[in-house]
Amino acid sequence: MSLRINDIAPNFDAQTTHGMINFHQWIGDSWAILFSHPKDFTPVCTTELGYMAKIEPEFTKRNCKLIGLSLDPVDRHGSWAKDIEETQGAAVKYPMIGDTDLNVAKLYNMLPADESGNSDARTAANSATVRSVFVIGPDKKIKLMMTYPMTTGRNFDEILRALDSMQLTVKYKVATPVNWKNGEDVIIAGSVSDEDAKTLFPQGWNTVKPYLRVVKQPK
Repeated sequence: MSLRINDIAPNFDAQTTHGMINFHQWIGDSWAILFSHPKDFTPVCTTELGYMAKIEPEFTKRNCKLIGLSLDPVDRHGSWAKDIEETQGAAVKYPMIGDTDLNVAKLYNMLPADESGNSDARTAANSATVRSVFVIGPDKKIKLMMTYPMTTGRNFDEILRALDSMQLTVKYKVATPVNWKNGEDVIIAGSVSDEDAKTLFPQGWNTVKPYLRVVKQPK
């Protein structure tokens, strides 16, 4: 079964480096980012996990939890975390799922549902599709999905930027334009009439086109 934006994120119970969790209970009233890796001790993933460890406080400020996933067992995650801290200069404090039975990878459509076996005989190459990022809201719905090839490191600054946009646009009736960054002008949502916009945005706006109305970012 494929997943789409605004689908309920599949729930699961899993062993992590922080113990057994139920995913939806773990999310609670927070936002969450689940990002996956095909195997421990892979070079690109090592840099990604380290960078996320460095910027985790930025996500915490935004009421967003981080959780990693690899198909290898949790005890290997602990050894990998030592390498990550040594080489990337940051300790991984967020939990990492051990998805040895491939359950989460299948639930999130990163591997076929009928894929057989477990992580024992799998290489990074035959698990290459386990390279996805899912942003999940407090309502447990998927807000964003991205999948990268193994040889291209993910840009987690972009995930942070997108999170800022999603949190802003869920609160106010606005959208964010291309390459928007927090603090820059936004666009009044197309569903808002000019009459309603006068109440919502009394400071006024710039009408570039009737469908493109630019306004200062709401605070």
